[in-house]
Amino acid sequence: MSRRLLTNAGLATFADIAAPYGLVEDGALALEDGVIAWAGPEADLLPEFADWPREDLGGCLVTPGLIDCHTHVVFGGNRAREFEMRLEGATYEEVARAGGGIVSTVRSTRAASEDALLEQALPRVDALLAEGTTSLEIKSGYGLDLDTELRMLRVAREIGKVRPVGIRTTFLGAHAVPAEYKGRADAYLDEICLPALEAAHDAGLVDAVDGFCEGIAFTPDQIARVFDRARDLNLPVKLHAEQLSDLGGTELAASYGALSADHLEYLSEKGVEALASSGSVAVLLPGAFYTLRETQLPPVDLLRAHKVPIALATDCNPGSSPLASLLLTLNMGCTLFRMTPEEALAGVTREAARALGLSDRGTLAAGKRADLAIWNVAHPAELSYRIGFNPLKERVFGGSQ
Repeated sequence: MSRRLLTNAGLATFADIAAPYGLVEDGALALEDGVIAWAGPEADLLPEFADWPREDLGGCLVTPGLIDCHTHVVFGGNRAREFEMRLEGATYEEVARAGGGIVSTVRSTRAASEDALLEQALPRVDALLAEGTTSLEIKSGYGLDLDTELRMLRVAREIGKVRPVGIRTTFLGAHAVPAEYKGRADAYLDEICLPALEAAHDAGLVDAVDGFCEGIAFTPDQIARVFDRARDLNLPVKLHAEQLSDLGGTELAASYGALSADHLEYLSEKGVEALASSGSVAVLLPGAFYTLRETQLPPVDLLRAHKVPIALATDCNPGSSPLASLLLTLNMGCTLFRMTPEEALAGVTREAARALGLSDRGTLAAGKRADLAIWNVAHPAELSYRIGFNPLKERVFGGSQ
C-alpha cells in the first residue's frame, strides 16, 4: 500500500468551494494507492491520516495535473517552410490549396515507420510533461489511409506505455481529403475513413471520433456520416468547428451530444446556445489563433453568458500550432482571448477533463486520481502571468513522481 501526506501547501482544488480557484490555503492532501483520499485545510486533517508519511511542501501551490485535451503530437516531418510562406503573404487556405497544409504532413507521416513516429513524438510529449501535464489527448488524421491511421493510433497508445502519462486517442480520419481523392470526399469517406474507423475500433485503438468541418475539409452532412458511424460503435464525438468560417458544425456536434467543439473563432450565438443545451465543452486553441495571425476572436463573452464550460489546449501540430507548452497556452488564453487566470487554469484542468469525458481527474477531491502538479509559486495567477518560465517543482502521476 502506497501512502503520502502532503502538507503546508496551497491547493487550487477547482472543486465545489466558493473561493476563487477552489483555493484552500494552508492545505493538505492524503494520497493512497494513486487516489486522493482526502483534501482540505491542514487544520481539519482527520486523525486517521496523522501517522502517514508526511512531506512538507513549504508553501508550494498544488493544482490538478494539467490536461492537454486537443493535440496532434504524432506526425512526421515539419512545416517550417509553410511558416515562411505565410509570413510572405500566403493565407492558411492558400497554402492548403497549393498542396501544403495537412496533406503535406500526410506525405511525411505515411513515409515514417512506427518507431520513427514514436521517436519524433516523444520530445514534444516530454516538453508537455515537464510543465505538469499528466493527461494528453492524441489524434490521428495525418495518415488518411487505413494503415497509417492505425499506425498513428498505435504510436499514441505506445506513448502511454513508455511515459507516465494518461493517453486518450481520437480517430480523426475526417481531417482532410487526401490528394488521391481530391474532389471525391464522399468516396474517401466510403472507401477509407469509415472502414479505418471500424478497424481502429475493432483493434481497441480509439476513445473518441473527431472531424474537421470547414470549407477546405468536410461539410456538415459529410461529418454527420462519420458521427453516425461513431454512434453505431458507441464512441463519443468532438469536432474542429468554426475555425475559418461558420458552417454550423458546432450545432451539428451539439446535436450528437459531443464532448467538445474546438477552435470556434467564427462561432455564432446560435452555436453557443447549442453548446449550452448539449453540455458540450468549448475548447479554445490560442496557439492556432496566434500562429495563423487570426483576427476573429472566439466569442468568450457569449460562452460565459450561456455558461458553456471553456477548456484550453495546445493544438500541438506541425502547421497551425507548433506549440508544446500548456503554460504558454495559459498566458495566450488570457492575453489573446481575455480569459481570466482562473478560467484559463480551469481550462487545462477541470474543463479539459470534461472535454475528454474523464470524470476521475481535473480537480483535487477525494476519490479522484492522484494526478498533481506542485509549483514553486504563491498564487495560481502566476501560472498564467509568466511567459517562458516553468515553476514546476514536481509532477505527480497516479500518486508517484
